[in-house]
Amino acid sequence: MSYPFSIKNLARPVKSFLGVFLVLLSIGYFSGLAFVAQTEATTPHGIEENYNGNEDQEEPQVLKFKKSSREMLTIFHTHVLSISMIFFITGILLWGTEQSVFRKKLLSIEPFVSILVTFGGIYLIWMGFTWISYIVVVSGILMTLSYIAAVIFIFNDLLKKPSSL
Repeated sequence: MSYPFSIKNLARPVKSFLGVFLVLLSIGYFSGLAFVAQTEATTPHGIEENYNGNEDQEEPQVLKFKKSSREMLTIFHTHVLSISMIFFITGILLWGTEQSVFRKKLLSIEPFVSILVTFGGIYLIWMGFTWISYIVVVSGILMTLSYIAAVIFIFNDLLKKPSSL
């Protein structure tokens, strides 16, 4: 099965452009993860506290309040749109690599499932289904692992020499 393009065979300036783009995209992606870590929303309890608040606890270190429906809609809207675009672009680039069709399908489709599960789960946690926070953690980890793998595979092909025609 042939595909419209091969990253390996792109001109050097195009490869440089894509490489710089992926570096900046990764800086943005991982700075977002750093923000999540800073809000202590990397554990099931931390996720629940981040969206449902902790004002009912005795002497919390940092006082957090339950997010309003408007805040939740804003979080859901901005994250689903922006992260979907990140994975749409990396998915297109991934299909230009020499990886197996199975890997390409897995790494280009799984992130969209994780986006739905992660942010749908966050909404359900906000609605009171706090046990879903464990699923949200696993989903977020899978999303990040998919991103890392896709970027590594893309960079691998960016560094390859073009095939002789």
